[in-house]
Amino acid sequence: MSEEERFTHDEINRGRLLFAGPVDFVKGAVSLETLPPPDRVEVAFAGRSNVGKSSLINALTGRKSLARTSNTPGRTQELNYFEMGHGMNMPLYLVDLPGYGYAKIERKKVERWTRLVKTYLRGRASLRRIMLLIDSRHGLKENDREIMKMLDEAAVNYQIVLTKLDKLKVADREKIIEKTSKDAKTFIACHPEILATSSEKGWGLELVKAEVASLIL
Repeated sequence: MSEEERFTHDEINRGRLLFAGPVDFVKGAVSLETLPPPDRVEVAFAGRSNVGKSSLINALTGRKSLARTSNTPGRTQELNYFEMGHGMNMPLYLVDLPGYGYAKIERKKVERWTRLVKTYLRGRASLRRIMLLIDSRHGLKENDREIMKMLDEAAVNYQIVLTKLDKLKVADREKIIEKTSKDAKTFIACHPEILATSSEKGWGLELVKAEVASLIL
């Protein structure tokens, strides 16, 4: 489905305006007590380590290093908060969640990540949606499905965002979108629309921006 079919011209422009405005780092939270006040809509980005989450956030905001990247996947273990929508009547917290699924992380760190995220999901009424990033080259992996089950149980609305679409052959792009869409329908809290993106090529970014902006009342 094209951008014109999914969103109106005004809705696309609203998303562009939101992400073109100031984006300020607020804090890195390591516990529920250190989270900012829930005084605005929150949209969180989550995904496996090395899924391209930092690249997507940087591409969406037009910054080169807003979201920190690392040569060591799984290094960041905080919920990083960014404030957006200043003076636009679109106040928003964009939340960068720690990556999951990196085998070399010690079990204690995995358990700490799980506890933090579960606590966040249960205690954050202002959380409007999780944008769940999936590497289009691999599709849904077992730990992606585990996270989706956890989100279903927490009754948190989430939407799949395929990344690195440019790394696939043209013939394989539609196949992975269709397969992921079919799989997504088996999860009760998953948004039915799949967003397919490439941070490098800029594909699908306008749709993600419009989708996020649509969540702000």
